[in-house]
Amino acid sequence: MIPFSPPKIYDELIEEVIDTLKSGWITTGPKTKQFEKEITRFCGNKNTLCLNSATAGLEIMLRWYGVKEGDEVIVPVYTYCASANVVVHCGAKPVLVDVGDDFNISLEKIKGAITEKTKVIMPVDFAGFPCDYNGINKLVSSPEVIQLFNPNNENQQKLGRILVLSDAAHSLGAEYDGKKTGNLTDVSVFSFHAVKNLTTSEGGAVALNLPEPFDNEAIYNYLCTKTLHGQNKDALAKTKVGAWRYDVIEAGYKANMTDIQASMGLVELKHYDGETLVRRKEIFDAYTASFSLHDWAQLPEYDTGTKRTSYHLYPLRVKDITEAQRDQIIQHIFESEVSVNVHFQPLPLLTFYKGLGYDIVDFPMAYDNYSREISLPVYYDLSDENVKTVIDAVVNAVQKVLNG
Repeated sequence: MIPFSPPKIYDELIEEVIDTLKSGWITTGPKTKQFEKEITRFCGNKNTLCLNSATAGLEIMLRWYGVKEGDEVIVPVYTYCASANVVVHCGAKPVLVDVGDDFNISLEKIKGAITEKTKVIMPVDFAGFPCDYNGINKLVSSPEVIQLFNPNNENQQKLGRILVLSDAAHSLGAEYDGKKTGNLTDVSVFSFHAVKNLTTSEGGAVALNLPEPFDNEAIYNYLCTKTLHGQNKDALAKTKVGAWRYDVIEAGYKANMTDIQASMGLVELKHYDGETLVRRKEIFDAYTASFSLHDWAQLPEYDTGTKRTSYHLYPLRVKDITEAQRDQIIQHIFESEVSVNVHFQPLPLLTFYKGLGYDIVDFPMAYDNYSREISLPVYYDLSDENVKTVIDAVVNAVQKVLNG
């Protein structure tokens, strides 16, 4: 069976983890701090905080911005539940909006959803393809939108507008107008989960890129405290002679990254641009070359000249089929010993969000994309022979269903 997305594990990574274990620093320590600096250098943003998950990063930034009951956060309906769950955790309302043909949040739908209660817009870079950040950044800075904004704390007053919090879980290394994700808007949050392009087994990072007059380094230092129970010294700081005493300045959270995780990330990042993304692009290009020969195939956008994906997911759509037919195609592909997936079930299809009153009929583009989508395997160790096997399995499965 060809798996869908196994992690990239190799000797150099294993040796780095062993080095960490032997060092005695297995929680947050020098390698976590180094990894943060390397991500900042890679992305070109201002400061980076590594955490135990992207979900924690999203929620921490919502709470830093003071999002609470009565507030609204605009979220694409086509995303993993974590994007909306963190809004619910804060007591705010996720305002779901439809997406475009590229799976990403629709700028026009955002415009129609903004109210005086809107505090944050959370674009999601589906499959690693960047959203229209130029359009979103321009929108939140427009006089008519700023006039609607109703700040209720110091950070909101300082920014003076809706915060753009990018769910960039899929898009480390993607580019828009020559800049990498992490450097495209106010704050971006990456995921290093086991199935991501760069993995630390679990983990994530908050890429701070807030405009003046914000001091991103000061915010980073505060967030380090907030994500360690509100404790103002971490284990590394307490190793200094006589520095055992600490204070707790708020009831914070436990979300720090460990040096074991960071050691994996350091090796992964070292090879990311020159190896990982190169191989993933080769797989994308092979899929595109083959499926473009078939009239039934709707190919994903992944390099427009202005935008370039991180090649995280290859979301193939089959034209003019029903959701049931899509599921039959997937079944046939699995019978050919090839693992595929679907990304994602739009939120109103999930019991919790359906129970909140969201209805999929209000989001026709999202449902159409979902009902015809099949995510194909893309990972560093997928051989050319395996790629051909995947292609053959998909073609045969589609023809079997379309031909009845």
